[in-house]
Amino acid sequence: MTKNMGTVDRIIRFVFAVAVAVLYFTGVISGILAIILGILAAVFLLTSLVGFCPLYAPFKLSTIKKS
Repeated sequence: MTKNMGTVDRIIRFVFAVAVAVLYFTGVISGILAIILGILAAVFLLTSLVGFCPLYAPFKLSTIKKS
């Protein structure tokens, strides 16, 4: 599995996941919205840690800067 996510992409996804967690644990979001955003945040956190986005692969997209 070749990495296809650049540093900025990974940081944005990580920050989003942390923000959703903070909103959930402070009680700002709840119910179905919290479930949907929680699943999305989990996917974003996983892809940011691994550096590979499966949705980019079929389209041959990459956010890694080319030297």
